[in-house]
Amino acid sequence: MSETKSGRLIVAAILAIFVYGVIAAILGTILPSLATRLTLTETQNGNIALAQAIGLIVASVSVGPLIDKRGKKMALLLGLALIAIALFALPSAPGFGLVAVLMFLLGTGGGVLVTAANALASDIGEDRRASVLNLLNLFFGLGGLVTPFVAANMMQGDKVNLSYAAAILAAVTLAFHVMTPMPKPAPSAGGSGSGGAGIFGRPVLYLLSLFLFLYVSCEVGVWNWLAKYLIARGLEESRALNVLSLGFALGLLIGRVVVSRVLIKVQAVTVTLAAAILMVATTYLMLQSSDPTIAWVAVFCAGIAMAPVFPTTLAMVGDAFPQGTATAMGFVITCGWIGLAVSSPIIGHIAAASSLGSALLLIPAFSVAMILVNLAMRPFLRA
Repeated sequence: MSETKSGRLIVAAILAIFVYGVIAAILGTILPSLATRLTLTETQNGNIALAQAIGLIVASVSVGPLIDKRGKKMALLLGLALIAIALFALPSAPGFGLVAVLMFLLGTGGGVLVTAANALASDIGEDRRASVLNLLNLFFGLGGLVTPFVAANMMQGDKVNLSYAAAILAAVTLAFHVMTPMPKPAPSAGGSGSGGAGIFGRPVLYLLSLFLFLYVSCEVGVWNWLAKYLIARGLEESRALNVLSLGFALGLLIGRVVVSRVLIKVQAVTVTLAAAILMVATTYLMLQSSDPTIAWVAVFCAGIAMAPVFPTTLAMVGDAFPQGTATAMGFVITCGWIGLAVSSPIIGHIAAASSLGSALLLIPAFSVAMILVNLAMRPFLRA
């Protein structure tokens, strides 16, 4: 692969991941305004997040074999098109039903996009896969930072209109991908036949899937509910959104820059274990303070702790499954989106029955479970 072609592919993957970072933060950013405008209940808020999660699940579980057989470009174009359509339509949605449908469509596009973009980057940097994927996914953190930051500091009134700007970004990225040549799938790739049996017959696939399930439950809990929780504790909406953007998202961004260097010398499984341990402490602390400064510090540290987990887990999948990579990666990512589907409705229901603070204790609890799963998968990864 020529240096020019490789550079264009890297830009394509970066743009795709940046778009995904923007849409990952969009629901948590616009949810307070959306709930006020449409008089949504806490249960309906949770079900909107569930609709997005179902879209992510449906897309991720089906797109992996398709990528291995038909190539990554088709998947990238499909994902970006679905995202643009959903975002353009969202501000004019008249009620809960259509919002849920559009969030399902947004989740479907996001699931296709994130699987294809990570599979593309995994092929570009095979020799330093974990480091490359962390550098790539810092643009996810950048997208997550930009969304609430723009909403808090550059928009007045209804934050739902931020969806239009995100839709334009997705459309521009789609145009770039249309003009970017991408490699065709290797003849040996695919998840069917004996290759598929080899992938789905290995316990390490399910341990990696469980690990990502727990992690995504935690991360999405922060994206979707933290701003609402801080507002309930007395922070102004703009300050709560700044804690989310300049705290959590900035922590993700900086953490991935730092850990990309660490992963050159330290094993991926060790980095993810350390991250899980730090997540327990930092996510518990971020729920204990309503002071803006203390809350920002705790949330920033939580972002640092979480930063390496998603891309480094995908790198471990790529290392463990050199054939049928997208199929294995799609399955693991699907299990991550199941975590989104499980955590948001549970948080919504607990919040309705008790309090949002009690509901968000699910995040440090799942972080403890991540430590146990990481310890269980280590012998399989060594083998």
